[in-house]
Amino acid sequence: MRLLIMGPPGAGKGSQAELIKKHFSFPHISTGDMFREAIAKKTPTGLLAKSYIDKGELVPDEVTIELVRGRLQEPDAEQGFLLDGFPRTIIQADMLEEILKENQIRIDLVINLVVEDEVLIKRISGRRICKSCGATYHVETKKPKVIDRCDECQGELFQRADDNEETVKNRLDVYYRQTEPLLSYYRKKGLLKNIDGEGSIEAIFAEIKAILGGI
Repeated sequence: MRLLIMGPPGAGKGSQAELIKKHFSFPHISTGDMFREAIAKKTPTGLLAKSYIDKGELVPDEVTIELVRGRLQEPDAEQGFLLDGFPRTIIQADMLEEILKENQIRIDLVINLVVEDEVLIKRISGRRICKSCGATYHVETKKPKVIDRCDECQGELFQRADDNEETVKNRLDVYYRQTEPLLSYYRKKGLLKNIDGEGSIEAIFAEIKAILGGI
């Protein structure tokens, strides 16, 4: 099974991706995670990406697509994968199509989490992240067992500098301009499935699981 998960910032893609990964046992491929790993390992693609990131510039599509191309060819992705954070634009979606054709595979379903802006802003401003393992928590809806400590590794939790209302609104503007057109792109292909992302994490996953079970 080969899936994409989409939705605006704060829609809960990461939480659902982890549950899908654990239940269906195929890799969660996040471009953000891939960039961090490539940079840490000082691979050629990672060093190139870092040169843009350090200047505060967006990593070019050509660099991102090479990272994705290599990841999709790794053995653990042969039987399926969940792509998160890519594609973000129509151009990237077309590039992904070419990679899939090269490997004679296709996307089975695009999951789109639908959440109102007011809810997104509240979610993101209350988000806390583990400095050690990257696990995500929330001050209201997903509290850690110990205040400011990760349940998984006991690492310190922190609030990202860009997790404030003004920055979130800007990020949503970028999403609606650049990424939302992808919904029409995949709807025309008959691959898009909208899911209400405003329920509990467990209820949303139950719906996703039911949908994937029918593929």
